[in-house]
Amino acid sequence: MNEKKSDYEIEMVECSQCLKEIPASEAKNAEGTDYVVHFCGLECYDKWIKDRPEEKK
Repeated sequence: MNEKKSDYEIEMVECSQCLKEIPASEAKNAEGTDYVVHFCGLECYDKWIKDRPEEKK
């Protein structure tokens, strides 16, 4: 039997910093070459940037 998604189901993603679940339509994201990360807001994004180890160039 085919299961149809309900019109009321909202796709949720997890903030990559605080792990809070947020609607995908509200998430801010940063794309890398091999991944996409989601953030619930600029505060988590800024913290994620500061916590990352320096990338080698």
